[in-house]
Amino acid sequence: MTEWINEYYAWIKFVHYLGFVSWMAGLFYLPRLFVYHAENKDNEGFVRVVKLQEGRLFWTISTPAMIVAIISGSLMLHAHKEVLMVGAGFMHAKLTCALLLIFYHFHNFYCLKALAKDGCKKSVRYFRIYNEIPTLLFIIIALMMVVRPF
Repeated sequence: MTEWINEYYAWIKFVHYLGFVSWMAGLFYLPRLFVYHAENKDNEGFVRVVKLQEGRLFWTISTPAMIVAIISGSLMLHAHKEVLMVGAGFMHAKLTCALLLIFYHFHNFYCLKALAKDGCKKSVRYFRIYNEIPTLLFIIIALMMVVRPF
C-alpha cells in the first residue's frame, strides 16, 4: 500500500489541501451563522433560513471535507512515518491542532443541535469569541507546516 501512496503522493497531498481548506471554510463560517442565529432569535423567518444554512453547511461541506482531510492526511502519514519521529515537533503540534479542530467540529454539531431546538442559552458574545478558535488553530497549523519552528 505504501508504494501506491508514494506513487500518487502529490495527488493525495492535493486532495488533502482541498479537504483542509474546504473544512476550514466551514469552520470559519458556521460559527458566524451561530452569531447571526443568536442575534436574531426572535425573528422566526430569519432563524428558519439560518437553521437551513447551518445544517447544509455542516452536513454537505464541513463534515465531508473533514473526512477527506483526515483520510488523505492519514495516508500521507502512513507513507512517511518518519515525520512522527523525535525531532519533528512541528508535526506533533500540527496534529494536536488538527485534533482540536476535530473536537471543535463536533462541538459545532452540539451547538447546531441546541440552536435547532431553540434551546441554546449561549450569548452572541460567546459565539463571537467561539468564532475565533479555528482562526487561531489555522494560524498555528500554517506556521508549523511552512516555518517548521521545531
